[in-house]
Amino acid sequence: MRNLLEIGWVFLRLGVTSFGGPVAHLGYFREALVQRRQWLDDAKFADLVALCQFLPGPASSQVVFAIGLQRGGLAGGLMASAGFTIPSVILMVAFALGLSWFGTDTVEAGWLSGLKAAAAAVVAHAIVSMAGKLCPDRTRATLAIAATLFVLAIGGAIGQVGAIVLGGLTGLFLLKSESSPTEEVHPRRTGKPTFSAGLCLAVFAILLLAVPPLAGMLQLPWLDLFDRFYRAGALVFGGGHVVLPLLSAELVPEMVSESAFLAGYGAAQAIPGPLFTFSSFLGTLAVPFGGIPGALVATLAIFLPGWLLVGAALPFWEQLRRNPRAQAFLTGANAAVVGLLIAAFYDPVWTRGVQSAAEFGVALTAYLLLAIWKTQAWLVVLLAAIAGFILL
Repeated sequence: MRNLLEIGWVFLRLGVTSFGGPVAHLGYFREALVQRRQWLDDAKFADLVALCQFLPGPASSQVVFAIGLQRGGLAGGLMASAGFTIPSVILMVAFALGLSWFGTDTVEAGWLSGLKAAAAAVVAHAIVSMAGKLCPDRTRATLAIAATLFVLAIGGAIGQVGAIVLGGLTGLFLLKSESSPTEEVHPRRTGKPTFSAGLCLAVFAILLLAVPPLAGMLQLPWLDLFDRFYRAGALVFGGGHVVLPLLSAELVPEMVSESAFLAGYGAAQAIPGPLFTFSSFLGTLAVPFGGIPGALVATLAIFLPGWLLVGAALPFWEQLRRNPRAQAFLTGANAAVVGLLIAAFYDPVWTRGVQSAAEFGVALTAYLLLAIWKTQAWLVVLLAAIAGFILL
């Protein structure tokens, strides 16, 4: 029990102080867990990071679960995840309740317009950063633009998931010689496949395939909400900002208004912890099943696929990461992910969030602070909200 409490306390502190998104989170983890507490060495840490970058889901949150899992078993993984996630869940639910109190029809208030402009800057910065790493050559840049056009033409979750799958299949044929950065990592042996790994994979697949028809048949609002967020968590490669188009396709405008969606996404940049707690905000505002119960269902649903995939993949990781075909598929899928972000940047982020010269000025200044001045994202969002309150 003492070990579990220590795990929970360490990750609770990280959940309160880890600003800056997934890449920054990994830096916080290394400093706290590798350098200071020596829970694992650099090679083992890099191995877990490589695994979680390979899987769908929120990479930094999956690293948290994996470290907790290895240090304290299933209870340790859940304790670590709870500690890292709960602070931002509380903040996002509080923001959503405040928005509900004042009425979501009033989200065009100046400070919320500033948040939406900041969201445009954050997504643009994410696109530029990811494109430099995931689309460094003509083939992958072309694949990213093709994915953008595919998503804009088809639309919805089908277009987004289809773009990722087609990108991966294209990678199998055109990018066989490309290598993933994870190939430089010296993997830690994870042992033979276990029964628990097979069970995790089976539960993941059953929930992904069986819940949608079940939700349609039973017409239960909470099950429908669980289904939408579970599919978003299960089908997003790249985590973080990449979940934006999937959630938008699932919820806007049927369950959450476009303005509230963008305002919440902007607010999510200003808080510590995982960006996937944006789901807590959306679950609180969701219609017809929302409030605190909606937040709990949405949060559990979007994180659960990542946890199950980590539990299923750990024993197989060494073999999988050395498979050149798996690496080629992932390389193509990652290029397509950039295309998804470009499409999301156009609609709804830009078309709904930047509609005047003043909003464009706030967004442009926010991008300058992020990209050139290397300002912390939470501070940029706070400044954008203040600018919006004054100017808009």
